[in-house]
Amino acid sequence: MPGTTATTLNGLLDLLIEETEGETVSVVRLLRIVGQRSYGPLIMLLGFIAVSPLTIIPGATWLVALLTLLITGQIVVGMSRPWIPKQVLEYKFKRELLLKGAESARGWASVFDRILKPRLSFLTRKPFIQLVALMCVAAALVTFPLGLVPFGPLLPGLTILVFGLGLIARDGIVVLLASASLTGSIIVLIRLMERIGVLGWLPF
Repeated sequence: MPGTTATTLNGLLDLLIEETEGETVSVVRLLRIVGQRSYGPLIMLLGFIAVSPLTIIPGATWLVALLTLLITGQIVVGMSRPWIPKQVLEYKFKRELLLKGAESARGWASVFDRILKPRLSFLTRKPFIQLVALMCVAAALVTFPLGLVPFGPLLPGLTILVFGLGLIARDGIVVLLASASLTGSIIVLIRLMERIGVLGWLPF
């Protein structure tokens, strides 16, 4: 299965290029490429899409956040294989955007791949995998309101991507860094809510 070979970010990019063809690509095709039972590559894929040019498609940011929420939420409750609605699986986008995203990611992908190595690997196994998935759920939820702000979803998307990278490399240090990135995303959301006065409406 292709999903068993996506052990680095550049490896994922290679798979996405080699295993797709034609003018459009469906969500289900991408999931099959990385393997729907491989948590790390699957989360890494969602994070990559969240920070790629694919999100210029209207509504794509929220679709990726919804997909992340669905998949990681089911990991939290212990489902061995995520269930995804047919309508989401059949969603298609231009392959050209996927190729552009892969090309633009090569530079920083190489940086990530060089620093990743097995460290504190117990943080990438059960029961911590459920905790990582829960934090991905939080990042997806934060994405919905931040999606209304230019570049707002970038930080939670990067959080999900780094979580995926940490899982496939068994790098607990990177998982901890992703946790810090999630904290940053929440702070950005709170500052945004303060700016528009939403917090003032809350009864606490």
